[in-house]
Order: sequence, then structure tokens, then C-alpha cells
Amino acid sequence: MNEFERLLDNNKEWAAKQVETDPDFFKRLEGLQSPEFLWIGCSDSRVPADQITNTKPGEIFVHRNVANLVVNGDINLLSVLQYSVEVLKVKHIIVVGHYGCGGIQAAMTNQSFGVLNNWLRNIKDVYRLHQAEVDALPTVEEKNNRMTELNVHEQVMNLAKTGIIQSAWKKEQRPFLHGWVYSLRNGILKSILEMPPNTPVNPIYKFEI
Repeated sequence: MNEFERLLDNNKEWAAKQVETDPDFFKRLEGLQSPEFLWIGCSDSRVPADQITNTKPGEIFVHRNVANLVVNGDINLLSVLQYSVEVLKVKHIIVVGHYGCGGIQAAMTNQSFGVLNNWLRNIKDVYRLHQAEVDALPTVEEKNNRMTELNVHEQVMNLAKTGIIQSAWKKEQRPFLHGWVYSLRNGILKSILEMPPNTPVNPIYKFEI
């Protein structure tokens, strides 16, 4: 059996089990989704949003990319953000990084990764802002772990710089912004930054809305 065929068989088995334990499971899923959370996470397959938060399908709207970045020119991310905030009316947006992130580790080297260099440069910019603090740490693992935390912090700040968030803050006093880091070693999420609506941002990033 090919690997992709195994996935199809697994899907049939999963669907049958869902109906067996909850006959109305798929009927509910067909209804309009109304999640309270937008999860901006890493593409790493070891960090599934629903499983590590023990939530059900439909409770979290998810966007994932390499190293959970919020890039101001990323139309994919911005489209998800706008839809989540203006249509789904999410109450919370959570940027979630994880220790041992390959994107962080790659960005902290001088190795060239082709087109990926353009994406990783956003992480290198975070390092440049916090270079003294990171360089003072004694081991590579500690440097990468701290960079993971700092990267999450900066991506939450990037959310607050968008007109989408600032408009929702002014008009509806939502969403709350959160920055978390997940540990692959123990499965625990750690809060790095919590930003309630109308948290002050540098005036240069403030829009007249």
C-alpha cells in the first residue's frame, strides 16, 4: 500500500469512529463555523493546534507558516487575519512558536537556503533587534530558545501594527493578542506576551482610524 493510500484508509476509519461515538458530529460541522480563536502557528507537523489545546473541530481557525511569522507583505496571512477579525469576529489571536523550530535554527546560521532566505530574513531581523541579549547566552540551544520567544513577541507586535487590528480595537474592543511558545519536550504551552485591545504601540505605526 502506498503511503497516500494509507491516509485515505485512515480517514475512512476516523470518520466511521466519529459517527459511531457521535452520530451528529458531521451535521454540526456543516453548520456555520464560529471560532473564538485565530491560531497563527508554525507549519511543523508536531504542533497541531487542536490536539495540544484539546479543542474540537470548528473551535480554532488556523493559519500556519514556517516559524509562525506575521509579515506585512504576506497577502495569505493578511487575508486570513482580515477574515478572522471582520467576518468570524474572533476574540483572541494567538501566535504560537515552539522550541526546536527548524526555521529559527536555520535563520541563526549563515547557510543559504535558496528562496527560503527571503522568508528567514524576517527572523534574522528579530535577531538584529535583540542581538546583544541573544549573543550573551552561553549555548546554541539557549540562543535558539530565546530567539523562539523573541520571534513570537515580535510577531504579536506585528499584528498590533496592522490597520485590521487597530480598527477592531477601536470599534469593537477586540481581539486580545497572545504570544505563546510550545515545548516539544513536555507538551506545555508557555505565555510570552499578552496584549489586550488598545495596548499602546509606537506612534509611527498608529493609523488614524
